[in-house]
Amino acid sequence: MKKINFYIAFLLFLFSISFAQEKKKIIIENSDFIDMNQTEIPGAIVFTGNVRVLHNGVKINCNKAYHFKDEEYIKAFGNVQINQGDTIFLNSRYAEYDGKIEFAFATGDVSMRSPESTLVTDTVYFDKKNQQAFYNSFGTINNKENVLKSKSGRYFVDQKKYKFTTAVTVKNPKSTIKTNHLDFYENSGHAYVFGPSTITSKDNVIYTENGFYDTTNDVGKLTKNSKITFDNKIIEGDDLYYDRKKNYSRGINNVKITDTVNKVIATGHFAELFRNIETKKDSMVLTKKALVKSLVEKDTLYMHGKKIIVSGPEENRIIRAFNNVRFFKSDMSGKCDSLHSSTKNNLTQLIGKPILWNNKNQMTGDVMHLIGNSKTEKLDSLKVLNNAFILQKDSLSSNGYNQIKGQNLFGRFEDQKLKEVDIIKNAESIYYIYNDKNEFVGIRKSVCSRINAEITDNKFETMTGFNNAESNIYPEEEFPENARKLRGFVWRGEERILSKEAIFPEEELALDNKAQLESKKKAAKAEKPMDILKETLQFDEKKPKGKEKVESVVKPSKAAKI
Repeated sequence: MKKINFYIAFLLFLFSISFAQEKKKIIIENSDFIDMNQTEIPGAIVFTGNVRVLHNGVKINCNKAYHFKDEEYIKAFGNVQINQGDTIFLNSRYAEYDGKIEFAFATGDVSMRSPESTLVTDTVYFDKKNQQAFYNSFGTINNKENVLKSKSGRYFVDQKKYKFTTAVTVKNPKSTIKTNHLDFYENSGHAYVFGPSTITSKDNVIYTENGFYDTTNDVGKLTKNSKITFDNKIIEGDDLYYDRKKNYSRGINNVKITDTVNKVIATGHFAELFRNIETKKDSMVLTKKALVKSLVEKDTLYMHGKKIIVSGPEENRIIRAFNNVRFFKSDMSGKCDSLHSSTKNNLTQLIGKPILWNNKNQMTGDVMHLIGNSKTEKLDSLKVLNNAFILQKDSLSSNGYNQIKGQNLFGRFEDQKLKEVDIIKNAESIYYIYNDKNEFVGIRKSVCSRINAEITDNKFETMTGFNNAESNIYPEEEFPENARKLRGFVWRGEERILSKEAIFPEEELALDNKAQLESKKKAAKAEKPMDILKETLQFDEKKPKGKEKVESVVKPSKAAKI
């Protein structure tokens, strides 16, 4: 029995030692004067002059202190300094400290310093157990070149992270951030904004509702309702990245770039924008359902290619499109392997198996040139080089086609319609002839060096042959079916692009579904700022441990006015 009692006593002794170690007492390390006036300040010992207080890693220096020993509570007055190792240094005119819950409250010209930043505000609360400091009295933080202001904020000591809420502004020599929710990591200078936010610099204005910005390296990642505005361009997209030093931007999924001066809108699911501030020779690259919309003759021209590059200033803008290029305008559409267009000489080149439909006219050849008029800003003329072929379905016969072919074709436009064409060298034609009463007369076949054709209301009005012309008119029954089509005849009316939606091949349309799925995944991750950082910018950051608790801010009950 004695042996059992001995073990119980020993265990109680160990427990008491452990409990005593956990519940360390407040120690008054130094004071010039001590007073125990219980009438004036019941329950407190008054320490005056060079007061030094210690408690579980926290040091408090002040001119005067009330020590409520039974409650493990300190009130500090005059030139108060509270510090925790080399992580927190707090200065104020007045402070209170509760040793039982390890919670401090400081007010009056508060200055809180960490190794990287300095906070100036009216009142600060410090939760030592959870290693958090917070304020609700408007504060200003200086961090290297950054000056941060907000109505309220919280500092996480272990992560070296500030969480600012309400009326947040961050200024540095390069930019200004305004938001109502900002997370800022003081070591790296990384900032995360949530909700409507703007980042403004001399070169651009950025809007986002969820984004990351590296204030040290001037790079950013925007993931919700974001757009970047600079000069005369606006870039929008589900996922935007930009590098201010390199003047480079990138957009992924539902990207839209608007050029307000040139009246051009470019869209796609992937876009890159390169800027040259000195020469203003900006360029952009579009892929994945790429589309460029531009205003031509008070009409919109839609152009698609697997890859589209737009470069140069307004007076010499160049558009290049590659692989299965398609375009559509209300009166014109076409296809080719690649396209090159320049505003300097108003020339658009269709290269590689080009085909052009102007109203009811189908034109093919090896290379096509569309030439504009710089004064009227309208389509002026057309060149079809090598193997030129123009045809149109005859409106009255069941299966007849008016056709002209030759080596080269030169066309003239009026009011967006093909008005006249000249076929040069080795010219041939087949033409269905009607009288004034629209009664069929016969089929005329001609061979000569050059043919001139005038077109009215999208129909061949006249067709004239020059130089060694040979022409015959045949009754329909005397002109066999197999002779009614010139060599190289291919009617491709079923391929004609009749709407802006039809310019996309099926494989490009499938990219929309893929983009929507990716956007949903990105949106799910957008609330996790460290995931944004790791996934996109690949910085070596440690993920914060645990969840941040939102705690109500309540001043200690023993707060005194000084």
